[in-house]
Amino acid sequence: MHMPRIVILGASGYIGQHLTAHLSQNGFQVTAAARRIEWLQQQKWQNVRCCFADVYQSKTLAAAFEGADVLVYLVHAMTEDDDLLEKERQAAQHTLLALKESSIKHIVYLGSMQPEDSDSPHLQARKLTGDLLRMSHIPVTELRAGIVIGAGSAAFEVMRDMVYNLPVLTPPRWVRSKSSPLALENLLVYLRELVALPAHGNRILEAAGPEYISYQTLFERFIAMSGKRRWLIPLPMPTSFVSVYFLSLITSVPTPLAKALIQGLKHDLPADSAPLQQLIPQELIPVDEAIRTTLEKEQQQVMDSPDWGYDADARERWRAGYGYYPKQAGFTLETSASKAALWKVVQQLGGSEGYFYANGLWKTRARMDDLLGGKVKYGRPERDFLKPGDKIDGWKVIGLKPQRELVLLFGMKAPGLGRLTFTITDNGESRSLDVRAWWHPAGFRGLLYWFSMMPAHQFIFRGMAKRIASLARQKDRCGR
Repeated sequence: MHMPRIVILGASGYIGQHLTAHLSQNGFQVTAAARRIEWLQQQKWQNVRCCFADVYQSKTLAAAFEGADVLVYLVHAMTEDDDLLEKERQAAQHTLLALKESSIKHIVYLGSMQPEDSDSPHLQARKLTGDLLRMSHIPVTELRAGIVIGAGSAAFEVMRDMVYNLPVLTPPRWVRSKSSPLALENLLVYLRELVALPAHGNRILEAAGPEYISYQTLFERFIAMSGKRRWLIPLPMPTSFVSVYFLSLITSVPTPLAKALIQGLKHDLPADSAPLQQLIPQELIPVDEAIRTTLEKEQQQVMDSPDWGYDADARERWRAGYGYYPKQAGFTLETSASKAALWKVVQQLGGSEGYFYANGLWKTRARMDDLLGGKVKYGRPERDFLKPGDKIDGWKVIGLKPQRELVLLFGMKAPGLGRLTFTITDNGESRSLDVRAWWHPAGFRGLLYWFSMMPAHQFIFRGMAKRIASLARQKDRCGR
């Protein structure tokens, strides 16, 4: 049997990551295509070709599509509602342009369930993409899905964060809307089989889980399995208020993902999955089992990542209940300094310049850790350059890409797990330096800690970036 060659467009996204691994493990030749090419290359995928691809630049798609038989289209813009439909239109049209000269014979597109009347820009954008892709001469199989239960799924992580972080849950009325939650494993099987099946025309299929239930019922089951005592009291709060204020405070799920989720959950999303089940029979995982399995896999999903340098200390410090997605705060600065000079300065962290800005606050935080029973080992290596595993006061180097990125593991006592990154990007005539903290909060205490640190983050990282850039420019002028 001929195994089709697959290109996954949007391979760095949530479904794309899992599907790439799943297809490669099942013997498919896979090209993983996305803008985050370095991130793709750092994954532990076997026999996967990684390729840079930007759907807003059709010329970059030609190399990704080369030699492929099937395109799996997983791209979805996460932008402001006013721009969303236009961004989706541009992405699909650039893809269609690149497909004209490709060897691709079948497109598999993962869309969203569509209610009869929807004012959701995100649902409208998903429908628009499917309509545009069907304008090509290539058969399109659109697979429409609703809530996916899996580690990293916005629907799952919003629910999980609310249960872990709040003693009294007051979700708005959209939790009463019904859908058919599908386990991630079942969705991957459907996609795997669809790319292997011959396609002779356009078709739309709906993927549903074994039960048609409300999001509130999902909450109730999750609470029961978590063993936590929680009160669930839905309130008639406006969706816009919840999107902007409520979820950003009590969950670490990125706001664009949470907003898209809420827009979709305003509607009941019934599905007719009989045609798909007839085409691809499989045993659907019960909702409770899917939730339980997801909780068991969360640590593996977070820690088995280049973001944490696959570091053993970071893995050991992870605890159940930490937010899957990290909160983040930082500052990005454009500078004329060279990459080499910026990198030399960044590696001086903890030396004579200390932390480059507000050194008194950094020392105070370390002393607080001493008082709390921490064991901060002060100092840093005497050499001018850093290596993975080096200790700098309460930090540990867990990631190092010369002239590109330095990643430090936060080692002091606090309710959560964090890291600090220094990222250098060459933009041609200028460079950008990004200094950023990432924090996986441990429940409500972890969120309180994060927000208490926000005022300091706002000006410390700005000051650090400016001082690093200034020192780097001095090095460039001195020629060293």
